Amino acid sequence: MGECCCCGASVAMRTLYRTRYRIPGTLLCDCCTAVCCAPCSLCQLKRDINIRKEMGIF
Repeated sequence: MGECCCCGASVAMRTLYRTRYRIPGTLLCDCCTAVCCAPCSLCQLKRDINIRKEMGIF
């Protein structure tokens, strides 16, 4: 993936997902979101995945 995983797997997963679907943001924002509010970050990711599945683009 080419990203640093020092901050944890959730940061890497969030960054990969954001990059794959061209969602605006930065690695720093991903890290801050995952570290400061990990449950919220995972819920946001899951919600977006569900929406994309319904649209048939996941």
